[in-house]
Amino acid sequence: MSSSWTFEIDSAVPAPRLFKAAILDWHNLAPKIASDKIVSAAPVEGDGNVGSIRQFNFAPGLPFSFVKERLDFLDVEKCEAKSTLVEGGGIGVHIESASTHIKVEPKAGGSVVKVTGTSKPLPGVDVAGESEKAKGAFTGVIKGCEAYLVANPDAYN
Repeated sequence: MSSSWTFEIDSAVPAPRLFKAAILDWHNLAPKIASDKIVSAAPVEGDGNVGSIRQFNFAPGLPFSFVKERLDFLDVEKCEAKSTLVEGGGIGVHIESASTHIKVEPKAGGSVVKVTGTSKPLPGVDVAGESEKAKGAFTGVIKGCEAYLVANPDAYN
């Protein structure tokens, strides 16, 4: 049985900048601003458009050594993307499958990031615990990008 969760993260950064940094270019930015968690990242297939796959390699001591995600939908103008976990992470350990839908919308003074995650847990897995971990990870990504963009006002314009 599939499970889904939704939450929002407020940001002081305009939607297009945050989307470019946190979604489109996260594979380049992550190792720079979150090197304690992500030691390297790179596209492994495609040109960054729908169907492309990126791999993120995690630091020792984290629950997983890597994840590969496939971009399933992208609308740059609307700051919206959908991706599916295709390898690594919790696949085969905690979940059978997982996907994420992210939309960054303008909001007075910045933006709001709307995240919906859907997963199919393996039998006996505590879905609530895995959902909370995913929410924490997404919040860390957005807040890390926000801090970087505030400190670097010319980046991702």
